[in-house]
Amino acid sequence: MNILVAAIGKAKPSAERELFTSYAARLPWRVDLKEIEIKKEAATDVRRAREGEALLAAVPEGARIIALDERGKSETSEAFAKRLGRWRDDGVRAVAFLIGGADGLDESVRKRADAVLSFGALTWPHMLVRALLAEQLYRAHTILTGHPYHRS
Repeated sequence: MNILVAAIGKAKPSAERELFTSYAARLPWRVDLKEIEIKKEAATDVRRAREGEALLAAVPEGARIIALDERGKSETSEAFAKRLGRWRDDGVRAVAFLIGGADGLDESVRKRADAVLSFGALTWPHMLVRALLAEQLYRAHTILTGHPYHRS
């Protein structure tokens, strides 16, 4: 299974980027990070719509889409792992995780997503969300393989 993380904004070298890279490197799945930059001159609604179009255009054909959004559903690591394991076992070739910009995701992205998930009620910096996602992907892998990393 291939993983795409499509995110608005370009990460500078930072601890958050290193953390993302570290967790992604531990996974048996190919993980690609596609960073998308949209000019900030546009009005918020216009910029959010352009971001949504760019995020959806990055999704490989046939991929399952998970939108990360503060208004999404919060689920346990075990439930997240179960979802990924089910998709893997069903032969899903790619999963795309979409992370919006500072003004959130366009409704078109939320409507197209197979799931809209949240990392809780707190607001997280967008660069840190990438690292949190990579850690949860690694945690899901360890849950699916019975590795002791995850202690429930």
